Amino acid sequence: MFVGIDLGTSAVKLLLMDEAGRVVGTQSEEYPLLFPKEGFSEQDPDLWLSQTKTGLIKLLRAHNGPNVDAIAVAGQMHGLVILDENDEVIRPAILWNDGRTVKETGYLNEKIGKEKLSSYTGNIAFAGFTAPKILWLKNNEPENFKKIRKIMLPKDYLVYKLTGAFTTDYSDASGMLLLDVKNKRWSEEMLDICGVKPEQLPTLHESCGAVGKVRKDLKEELGIKGEAIVAAGAGDNAAAAVGTGAVGNAKCNLSLGTSGTIFITSEKFLLDPKNSLHAFCHADGAFHLMGCMLSAASCNKWFMDEILKEKDYAKEQAEIKVLGGNKVFFLPYLMGERSPHNDPLIRAMFYGMSLDTKRSQMYQSVLEGVAYGLRDSLEVARGMGLEINSATLCGGGAKSPLWRAILANVMKLELMIPANEEGPALGGAILAAVAAGRFKDLASAAKEIVKIKETLEPKAELMEKYDQGYAFFRKLYPAVKGLNY
Repeated sequence: MFVGIDLGTSAVKLLLMDEAGRVVGTQSEEYPLLFPKEGFSEQDPDLWLSQTKTGLIKLLRAHNGPNVDAIAVAGQMHGLVILDENDEVIRPAILWNDGRTVKETGYLNEKIGKEKLSSYTGNIAFAGFTAPKILWLKNNEPENFKKIRKIMLPKDYLVYKLTGAFTTDYSDASGMLLLDVKNKRWSEEMLDICGVKPEQLPTLHESCGAVGKVRKDLKEELGIKGEAIVAAGAGDNAAAAVGTGAVGNAKCNLSLGTSGTIFITSEKFLLDPKNSLHAFCHADGAFHLMGCMLSAASCNKWFMDEILKEKDYAKEQAEIKVLGGNKVFFLPYLMGERSPHNDPLIRAMFYGMSLDTKRSQMYQSVLEGVAYGLRDSLEVARGMGLEINSATLCGGGAKSPLWRAILANVMKLELMIPANEEGPALGGAILAAVAAGRFKDLASAAKEIVKIKETLEPKAELMEKYDQGYAFFRKLYPAVKGLNY
């Protein structure tokens, strides 16, 4: 058996896969987010560990304690985890959707310069990246900064606690703004800018590389039998791409989770001249371009939970009868925005409401606004000459037939829905299987395991209507950019 772990923003999900690639079982354990100040987003790393251990015990017991050949962790990217000389966590982790680093991001992009940053790392600074967080810590919590002995990403903290190996993989490290992505090595220039020593950073590995085994004492505590090799793992988006079969050249995956991403694979290193898209390493050993919007399915959850005070998502979506003619628009920037605007201060808004606006129109505009936001990044890729006509789709939001139809027609894409919707957790299990030698490489593993259950074709009439809607949507951000209260 192989275990894939998806260390998400609100919960850790664990998946058990057999040697034939069948998902045997899953287990999920939640943990809270911390918002100590407006725009801040933090988490306690020890909760990741305790909930992962709880989930593993439940998962393995539920399936009679099978032999675990290998484990791989996929994780939320960009988070800053820092340990002191005693291997104790110094402060809560600063997460990917934290917006406190406006000053530091501006310093990197304007004082150091976007051109230099791009030459050092293949990317410019975004508020959610790890390097600006390190600078924020240096500027605002100098005593904590002085204590740092190890700098980790969230999933790497789990790997460290499971094995004692201080490691990361290239896909996750790409989002730190400390990695020279093209040449797959830490950037000496960026380490110098951030005041980071090489020994404070983990060793770099390919995602399928075995970095250790689960410690003996933990195997006994958790009831793990078998060799329990641990792979380096991957960032959640790279793992989700693996879990949907987006492995190899010129594949595309859309992820509609808490955040939304468009992930485009490439055998060669590609660079968006405007740096609107991220140029990262992929878990398959090659590269990818990625556009990330900070609020995707979270927009849906916010509108339902906080505004409508409803839990029946299907009932609310059933009230949306007609696509392509909605006059209400929603800017999905609840936590600021990353791709393509790189604007942590922009906020969400509704536009176009009148006295006859219905609740269903507002809800529809939320779903459409997320689709329009993802299309922003897709248009950047198309502007680079990339021909993208189809994509796989994963994430919690992908379970909605209505939202899938909106996405297909807004983005003009044939959408392929995998038979298994486990995304990053399944990707982690596939990485583990390759690390254990069950498959010769990631491409053959994905080909054998990932199956498509449904293909959704966009409709010409709806694509035309949504083209008109998107043209108007694109006018809204420039109109409100810089308006902050």
